[in-house]
Amino acid sequence: MPYTTKQNEKNYQLYYEDFGHGQPIILIHGWPLSGKSWEAQVPVLLELGYRVISYDRRGFGKSSPTADGYDYDRLTADLHELITELELKNVILFGFSMGGGEVVRYLTNYGSENIDKVALISSIIPIVKQKEDNPNGVPQDDLNEIMENLKKNRVTFLETFHKNFYNYGLLSQTVSQAQLDYDWSIASCASPIATIKCAESWANTDFRPELSNVNVKTLIVHGDDDQIVPIDTAGRQAAEGISNNEFVVIEGAPHGLNVTHADQLNSILANFLTTN
Repeated sequence: MPYTTKQNEKNYQLYYEDFGHGQPIILIHGWPLSGKSWEAQVPVLLELGYRVISYDRRGFGKSSPTADGYDYDRLTADLHELITELELKNVILFGFSMGGGEVVRYLTNYGSENIDKVALISSIIPIVKQKEDNPNGVPQDDLNEIMENLKKNRVTFLETFHKNFYNYGLLSQTVSQAQLDYDWSIASCASPIATIKCAESWANTDFRPELSNVNVKTLIVHGDDDQIVPIDTAGRQAAEGISNNEFVVIEGAPHGLNVTHADQLNSILANFLTTN
């Protein structure tokens, strides 16, 4: 299995999957899943003729857990290590949910010289938390409750979280029970430390000052029924702050639209990739 080894961290390995040929697309997964969450997108991107690389964030999936290193600077350094080791050029970055943070921080820390275009899908960009100047964000009390549940009852909390991920309920069974079980199995096996510390990162990082660094062609896709990352604090603000963007709202879509609205999302991605 392919791993990249960080030279400055003893025995640290980042797991990735690398398929196809052509211009490279790197898929950055959301929290608290792994690269497996891109299952419905990978075949479509391969059919379009791209080299498709997905990887597991440190502490998730098959990547090594560490005691720290879950702030966005370190997580983005992992992405840069992957790009450098694979000698990738003219890269396209797709970031889902938390993964949008790595996309924007990459452009902040490493520039856009080697980046062709990016996509932010159900992304946390630019800010999650409710503040005086961000009234549509998630209230601090709700974020505190998430952190407490992760620390005291993580595996049970994750079961409920994934239902909210898809807006799943008695009257709206948007995905199968098997899909919920699959997600739970991935999330529950992630490092508890990584799960908590990454949640702290996406909850507390304000990317608004960095939006001006996103100076490449950008696709923003968000569901207008996202109960995890509300569209008004994320997608709409990102579209207002990023100069060269295409903003697509999927009507009625939840946070996990890469599963519930996979065909629609794949069509949007294909159009973005094949038009100038």
